[in-house]
Amino acid sequence: MIDRVQAMRIFVRIVDTSSFTRAAESLEVPRATATTTVQALESLLGVQLLVRTTRKVTLTAEGAAYYERCAQILAAIEEVESGLFNQPENLRGRLRVAMPGMIAASIVVPALASFHAQHPHVELALGVHHRSLDLVGESVDCNIELGELPDSRLLARRLGSIERVTCASPVYLARFGEPRHLDDLSDHVAVYWLSTQTGRRMDFDFSVAARASKVKLDSFIQVNDEHTYLACGLEGLGLIQPGHAVAAPYLTSGKLVEVLPKCRPAPVPVSVTYVKSRQISPRVRAFVDWLVEIFESAPGMVRTATAPPADSSPWPVLDSTRDAALTPFC
Repeated sequence: MIDRVQAMRIFVRIVDTSSFTRAAESLEVPRATATTTVQALESLLGVQLLVRTTRKVTLTAEGAAYYERCAQILAAIEEVESGLFNQPENLRGRLRVAMPGMIAASIVVPALASFHAQHPHVELALGVHHRSLDLVGESVDCNIELGELPDSRLLARRLGSIERVTCASPVYLARFGEPRHLDDLSDHVAVYWLSTQTGRRMDFDFSVAARASKVKLDSFIQVNDEHTYLACGLEGLGLIQPGHAVAAPYLTSGKLVEVLPKCRPAPVPVSVTYVKSRQISPRVRAFVDWLVEIFESAPGMVRTATAPPADSSPWPVLDSTRDAALTPFC
């Protein structure tokens, strides 16, 4: 006898990921189980739900209608199992979240004990990255994004903006001197961040009289990894522009020195995103509400978080078709 609820979960995950293999991996079941489950569903319903080729999986008209109803049913089941919103200690299940490594290390992980205390039965699968993610294809429930959002298919809630600083190590400043004005930068070198979206290097930017100014500096090293970017600055290989929260311990210890403090770089927007077509679960809502709280009190944040709108949409849509290049947070 087929387990109808589990069959619905497998079917919905296959549609969300467009892959039997990825669906099976995310649900931790054998791929053969995913295949036989869909076959059993189709036999039970008497219709074909999916068209499978060697390259893709697509829905039939009947499959699309069945998918919508399954998503609604599974969301309702999860609401019931999670305690009907008002009992956070009853939230259960696995939550897959992703974020840049430095966000995890400097803001999220130090506060995770408080989330666990509020929701002791929620299991977090935390993935760190420095690239844009396919939330559906990679079965990620929500993702913390830096910069303007490039994908209009995403719903997002703005958490604020991260202040950045221009800084260098004492070894570097002993060799090149401390710049006092932007014109002095012609005698300096930089560690450049490579966009994970475009592969292009990101120019240094400064705010002068509330206006943005980009500056190109000489450089002999370019990186696309947050930890390496910070390490290069600490080793005196050039000026860097990390997030203030990450730089703060090193500024306090003297391992980094802020320069041009009156011309700080523009803050970087930070948002948490999820897929527009996906029914938001109580687990995701609880985690995002918790993120809003911790980012509100995190050091080096410009408070620009928005409250959820009054309409049926849980969070505002932040659509953007701009270049997806993201400024490094680290």
